[in-house]
Amino acid sequence: MLEASTIWTVIGGLAIGTFLIRFSFIGLIGDRELPEWVLRHLRYTAVAVLPGLIAPLVVWPAATGGQTDGPRMAAAMVAFTIGMWRKSVVSAVLGGMATLYLMQYLMN
Repeated sequence: MLEASTIWTVIGGLAIGTFLIRFSFIGLIGDRELPEWVLRHLRYTAVAVLPGLIAPLVVWPAATGGQTDGPRMAAAMVAFTIGMWRKSVVSAVLGGMATLYLMQYLMN
């Protein structure tokens, strides 16, 4: 068990570190106009982050004990296909959900 002073020191250090990281963007350059090339690169942030968040949930889902299973892979493929075809996040999510539930129902 850690002592209370150690825990509060870590919490304080993390708070200061988080503040400095955010302040470096918001406080120092928040009121300045960013160059066009920076804005162009920032548009790809969500596209780069979302697959990194979603892929482990599809490939190693906690619901199956970390084992890859067919229904989740099929749902991911359907959601991706609908998203590319319709250019609609809502359609992709609904299609993926329907596929996941249908595949789980059929396999049980």
